Amino acid sequence: MAYDLGDVVQLTVTVTDTAGAPADAGSMVLTIGLPDDTTVTVDPVASTTPGVYVHGYATVQAGRHTVRWLATGANAMAHTDVFDVRELLPVAIVSLARAKAHLEILASDTSDDEELRGFVSGATLAVERHLGFIVARRTFTERCTPDRYGDVLLSNVPVVSLTTVQTPDATQSWDTDDLSADPATGQVTVLAGPALRAGVDFTYRAGLAIVPEDYQLATLIIIEHLWETKRGAMGVQMGGDNEPWMPGRGFAIPRRALELLGATLPGVA
Repeated sequence: MAYDLGDVVQLTVTVTDTAGAPADAGSMVLTIGLPDDTTVTVDPVASTTPGVYVHGYATVQAGRHTVRWLATGANAMAHTDVFDVRELLPVAIVSLARAKAHLEILASDTSDDEELRGFVSGATLAVERHLGFIVARRTFTERCTPDRYGDVLLSNVPVVSLTTVQTPDATQSWDTDDLSADPATGQVTVLAGPALRAGVDFTYRAGLAIVPEDYQLATLIIIEHLWETKRGAMGVQMGGDNEPWMPGRGFAIPRRALELLGATLPGVA
């Protein structure tokens, strides 16, 4: 499961003796690897009960974290794991509440919320890949090299605004008011000031201000497909509107969702 940025993640490990019973180690060290390649070390970690070690880590960065427990001395052992922390703003075309309503899950039933949030994010990214542009508005950072005319094409459109533009070492920056970003194409042009040069970091926002209802419905259909597939509730699919169909992709998107997204499906002309 993924955690929200700022959550306290309860990390735990159990040490056993040669007989398999919980037992304290001689000493225990916990090392957490952060997404920016820095580490946090907790040394020593005391057991809460014999053989059980717990540490609550308050997350400060989004991304993949690594966890390494290292016990030395008596009952020496090592254990590694990973956990993910979500971005500050969710990647979501629909809300968790709407997804639950679509699946006829009571708002008060939160037992599957974390799994559903993963489905919402996954379905959102699938819809965006199919459409070829960003729907859920959010912030992106990428390093670009200008073309021979000094322009840059940002990868994610529609571009809403430029936040910062600077060299990787931050020794030079460009005033975003002196730059023009075409929302539809992502082309950035210098209007005034120094020309852009190789290796410029752009931080910008992209996505739609208003999400069309057909995109939302398509996302809900994909979420429903994931939900029912996970629970074995779909039965044998013999074709039809809900048959998963997506040539050349491992992720099966139901036909109904593709139709809502404007896909041309095979059939009688």
